[in-house]
Amino acid sequence: MKIGKQASALVASVFLVPALASADQPGLVDVRVAPAGINLSSKVDKQSFVVQAVLSDNTTRDVTAEAKLSFADGTVAKLAGLNVVPIKDGQTKLKIAYGGREFQLPVAVTNAAHTPELSFYQDIVPVFTKAGCNTGGCHGAARGKDGFHLSLFGYDPDGDYFRVTREQIGRRINVALPDDSLILEKGSGRVAHTGNKLFEDTSPLYKTTRAWIAAGAKEDPKDIAKVTGIEIYPKQSVLTDGARQRLTVRALYSDGTDRDVTELAAYSSNNDVATDVTDSGTMIGKKSGEAFVMARFDAFTVGAQVLVVPATSNFKWPEIRENNYVDTLVNNKLKKIRITPSGLCDDRTFVRRVYLDMIGLLPEPATVQAFAANQDPGKRDKLIDELIKRPEFNDQWVMKFAELLQVRTENNNFLYKSAFQYFHWLKERFEENVPMDKLVKELLTSNGDTFANPAANFYKVETDTLKLTENVTQVFMGMRIQCAQCHNHPFDRWTMDDYYSFAAFFAQVGRKRGEDQRSSVVYNRNSGGVKHPVGNKDMKPKFLGDTMPEIKSGTDRREVLAEWLASPKNPWFGKNIANIVWSHFMGRGIVEPVDDVRISNPPSNPELLEELGRRFEAANYDFRKLVADICKSRTYQLATQSNASNEQDDRNFSKAYVRRLRAEVLLDAINQITDAPEKFTGLQPGSRAVEIVDGGSSTYFLTTFGRATRGSVCSCEVSIDPNLSQALHLLNGSTVNSKVSRAKWLQDMIKAKRAPDEVVTEIYWRALGRAPTDAERAKLKEFYSEDPKEMTDGYYDIFWAVLNSKEF
Repeated sequence: MKIGKQASALVASVFLVPALASADQPGLVDVRVAPAGINLSSKVDKQSFVVQAVLSDNTTRDVTAEAKLSFADGTVAKLAGLNVVPIKDGQTKLKIAYGGREFQLPVAVTNAAHTPELSFYQDIVPVFTKAGCNTGGCHGAARGKDGFHLSLFGYDPDGDYFRVTREQIGRRINVALPDDSLILEKGSGRVAHTGNKLFEDTSPLYKTTRAWIAAGAKEDPKDIAKVTGIEIYPKQSVLTDGARQRLTVRALYSDGTDRDVTELAAYSSNNDVATDVTDSGTMIGKKSGEAFVMARFDAFTVGAQVLVVPATSNFKWPEIRENNYVDTLVNNKLKKIRITPSGLCDDRTFVRRVYLDMIGLLPEPATVQAFAANQDPGKRDKLIDELIKRPEFNDQWVMKFAELLQVRTENNNFLYKSAFQYFHWLKERFEENVPMDKLVKELLTSNGDTFANPAANFYKVETDTLKLTENVTQVFMGMRIQCAQCHNHPFDRWTMDDYYSFAAFFAQVGRKRGEDQRSSVVYNRNSGGVKHPVGNKDMKPKFLGDTMPEIKSGTDRREVLAEWLASPKNPWFGKNIANIVWSHFMGRGIVEPVDDVRISNPPSNPELLEELGRRFEAANYDFRKLVADICKSRTYQLATQSNASNEQDDRNFSKAYVRRLRAEVLLDAINQITDAPEKFTGLQPGSRAVEIVDGGSSTYFLTTFGRATRGSVCSCEVSIDPNLSQALHLLNGSTVNSKVSRAKWLQDMIKAKRAPDEVVTEIYWRALGRAPTDAERAKLKEFYSEDPKEMTDGYYDIFWAVLNSKEF
C-alpha cells in the first residue's frame, strides 16, 4: 500500500499540552511533523522529514535533530543522518518523540534491492536547473549562451537531450572518458566558463552527471514517469533572528511514486534581507520581516511563508473585540509578527469612508451628524446593509467589471450600441444580485447575435484565441500566464502544455456577421484546435492545474470549461473575486497586484484569502454577502493613525491605508459638492462619471487622474498614483475653478446673508464631513470682510482651498 500520495500528503500535527515555561522561555504548544508518510521505492531512495515545534510566543523551532527517533521494525528501514533509507521491502513506522508525546510516521518500502538506471529527464535536467545552467541568464536564454542552448528550466527535455548528446558529438559529453566531457569540465571550473564554477567534482551534481555519461548517456524511454507536482514542508515558519529551519521537498510522479528532491531543488527567497536560504534548503532568519522561500524542481515551483521576529520581545497582545472571521484571521497573523492594530476610526470617518467605498458618493452633512449622534451599537452594520441595497452600489461594481471585460469602442470595431447593451446587461445582473458563478458561466457560454444576447460581446471584444485565453485566466483566476506561451513560466508552475491545453477550450469559437451589419454572431464551430509550437501536436483541452475532461463530440468546449472554472473545483475563482473586492475596500489586495497570482507573489495572509474564498463559495457566490463580510469587519473600520508597532506595516492590514479616490469617484465628489454636474457622452444630464459606458469616452480630468481606457484587462489600467499634472489641474484647471462659483447651495447662503462662520462650517461639513477646528476657525477669520463683495470672493476662495486640501 502506498502512503503519502498527493491527496493525502498533509502535514501531521500533534497537539501537545503546553509545557511549563520559565519567565524568559516560551512554552511548547504544538508539534508538526511532515510529510505525513514516507515511501521508498528503490535501493537509492531516501526521504527527509521535519519536526517543527510551535511555541507559546507564536514562534516555531526546528527540533528534528532533538527529537527521539526509532523504528517499529528496524529491519525494513533505517536512518542515515536525518533521512530515512530502505533496508528491505515491507512496512514500518518511524516513531518520533518530543515534548512528552510520540508520533508514528508510516513508512512503506518497495523494490529495496533495485537500483534504477539514471535518467536524463529525471536526474540530469534537475542538475542543470540546480546548477543554474538552464536559467534565463545562462543557457536557458532564448538564443542560449556561448553556442549552447538549453530550454528554460527544462521545458523541452527531448530537445535538451539532443543538444547535449548530438550537437558537437564527443565534445559536450564523452562516454569513453566521462571526466573529459565539456559539461563537466566547465561546470567544475577545470575549463574556462562564462558562468564560473558551478560545482565541485566531489559533489552529487558532478557524480550523477558523470555516472549517466559513463553508462552511455542513454535516451529515456517514451513512457518515463513525469513529475506531476511537488510539495514543500513546513509551509509556514515563524523564526527569531538567526534561527534555522530545514525544508524538505518531495516530487510526485505520474506512475504514483514520489521522491525526495530536497538536494536537487533550486531555492530562492523573495526577501533575503529577512530570510536567506542555503543551496541545501535550510532557511535562516536574518532580520525582522516577511519572506517567501521558493523551491523549484522540474516545471514546478512551490513556496513556504517565513515570518522573522526579534529574538526577545515584551510584546503582549491586547484584548481586541473581533467582529467576524476576517478579524480573527488578520489578528492571527498580527500576533505572529508582533504588531498591534490601530484603534477604530471615529463615526464621522467611518460614514464618509463607507459611503465613498460602497456607493461612490459623499454623505450629506445631516447624514454624518445623525450617524455620529446615534447610540445604537449596531449602527455600522445597519448602514452597510442599507448602502448595499442602493442602486449606486451596483454602479460602482458595474464600472469595475466593465473595466475587466474591456467595454469600450475604440480600436476594435466595437460600436457604441454594442458597448451600451453589454454594459447594461452587466448592470442588470448586479441589480438582480445574480451569483457570480452564474454571471461568469453566462459570459463564457454565450452564443448568438450580440444585439440579441449582449453577453456574446465577450467574444467580440477579443477575437484572438491565445489573447482570449490569457484574459480569461487573468480576469477570473487572477493569473498572468502569458510567459508560458513561449516557455515554462519561470516564476510559477505553468508550462507550455498547460497554456496551450487551456487555450484549446476556446479554439472552436466561431464568429460571423449578423443580419444587422453592426452585430456579430458567436457560435460553436465544432472543429478546430490549438497546436503546441514544440512538436506541432494538437493539444486536448485541459483545466489549468487540474485534469483533462472527457468532452463528447458536438459538445461546446466552453460549457465544460465554464462548469469547472466558476465552481469550487477551481481553487482560484472564489479567491480571485474575494481578492478583487478586498483590494477595493482595503486599498491593496491580499495578493497584490490582484491579477498577478503566482508562486513567487504569495498572499500576505494565505489563511485569510483561503477563508474568504471558501465562504464566498459556501454562500453560493453571493457578491453582496462577500462585501458585507469585509465591510463589517473591525479590520475595515480601523483608523489610519499608526502606533509604534505598525508604523511601517504596509501589507498586513493593521491599520487603514490612506488612498486617493479613483478618478470617477473623485470627479463625482467634486460635482456633488459644487452641485455642478457634467454631461457625459451617451448619458442623461446629471449622470455620474461611474456610469460612463465606454472606456474610450473621457474628459481631461478623468484622463489626468488615471481612468482606465479598458485597452487591457490588467489591474494597472486604473492609476491612483499622484502626479504634478493632477495637482496643477486642481489648482488652476477648469474642473474646480469653474464649479466652485456655481454651487447653488453656497449662492443661496450668500444671498440669505448667513453669518460667515455658518457658511464656512457648511463648506467644511459638505467637503470634509466635519466642522472646522478652533485653530482653523481662527485662521479663516482673517479672511472675513465687512464688504459683501469681498466676503463673497472670500467664501469662494475658502471653498476652493478646502477642495484642494490633502484631506479632501
